[in-house]
Amino acid sequence: MTACPATADGPPRSRRDEQEEILKQLEEDIIFGRFAPGSRLVEDALMARYGATRHFIRQALVQLERTGVVRREKNIGATVTSYSAEQVRQIYEVRELLTRQAALMIPLPASAALIERLSAIQACYCRHADDGDLRGIHETNDAFHIALFQACRNPYLVQALQDYMGLTLPMRAKNLADPAGLKISRRQHDMMIELLRGRDSWALAQLCVEHMQISKTDYLARITPLERPDRTN
Repeated sequence: MTACPATADGPPRSRRDEQEEILKQLEEDIIFGRFAPGSRLVEDALMARYGATRHFIRQALVQLERTGVVRREKNIGATVTSYSAEQVRQIYEVRELLTRQAALMIPLPASAALIERLSAIQACYCRHADDGDLRGIHETNDAFHIALFQACRNPYLVQALQDYMGLTLPMRAKNLADPAGLKISRRQHDMMIELLRGRDSWALAQLCVEHMQISKTDYLARITPLERPDRTN
């Protein structure tokens, strides 16, 4: 059985390692909903929370802006990126098209090497899920899908998919912390691996598209009440 990457104590961490760790912590706090969509990210509060300098906090916000997780505006500052219901639907429409096409292009039956690689990632994913390790769940989930779609053998399509995976990160990551959603995700990953052993490309493509629906529906449910006009008057 392939082991997950080691997390045991290693040599002393450099200042750069510490900064990378703080960046990951800030990203996790955003994508797992500890900072709500649209909330302000005040530099002084972040400095106190993470024990970091103002210079580094600003660098971290710039990096997270590039990934789409943070939005920075003049005279407002940094806020957690929020999307309207219509934006969510439009973004997922494109991601679903890309996902379906990539899945249809994967040669079936898949190679033993691909199935072995995905099975190893899935085993790590399940261990992180059992341990409640949100970072591990997030990282192995993305690794699973990237490895799967790389089998379509079109690097430009894979890059486009990765871009949209990043764009939907604030919408989908919180669902990975939900036990019911995580249980479904694990089961669907196993089903994808099983479909790779057969020849039904359409079934694989449909499952890959259906796999995204829970996170989309969950995010829409969380933001839609905020967009509805008050009808109590």
